[in-house]
Amino acid sequence: MRKVLCVLMVFILAACAEQKQNIVPGIVPNSAKEQKIIKILPKNVIGEVEPIYLPPMKSPFLSRIDTGATSSSFDAYEVKRFERDGKDWVSFKVINRETKEEHSFEKPLIRRVRIKRIGEEEHRVTVEMDVKMGGEKFKADFTIAERHDFEYQTLIGRNILGGRYAVDVSLSNTLK
Repeated sequence: MRKVLCVLMVFILAACAEQKQNIVPGIVPNSAKEQKIIKILPKNVIGEVEPIYLPPMKSPFLSRIDTGATSSSFDAYEVKRFERDGKDWVSFKVINRETKEEHSFEKPLIRRVRIKRIGEEEHRVTVEMDVKMGGEKFKADFTIAERHDFEYQTLIGRNILGGRYAVDVSLSNTLK
């Protein structure tokens, strides 16, 4: 009986040693002098406002993260539709309000979308843009909108967030 118990204990200890330990986010004090609290978050948790880059532009745009928006959008100027090789294209300028960096783009028109807001409706063109968000680079569809009256020039919607990020609205600027 004693041997059976010993063998059973060895199996239990071996099984416990093989299990991965999941590190759970927690709160860690910075030092005894500074009573600052630092949250340790999983890397895919972002806040309500985050920086994004639209390469080849070098300066980031602070972007509103909006889980209620289906698609992402950005503010552009001098938007013109034209035809190239029998296909619809769009030319536009993007100016970073903070740094005054400006870049002209020409992109194929992906589609036109109807945007519904309270009491109004508008049609926007959609283009595919290169995006850098955190350490990740990818392509995503954006609608071109007149956002000059909005605080943030870019809005990140579910087409970028889905499967990529979780949002904690109590946070901001978690991405580098």
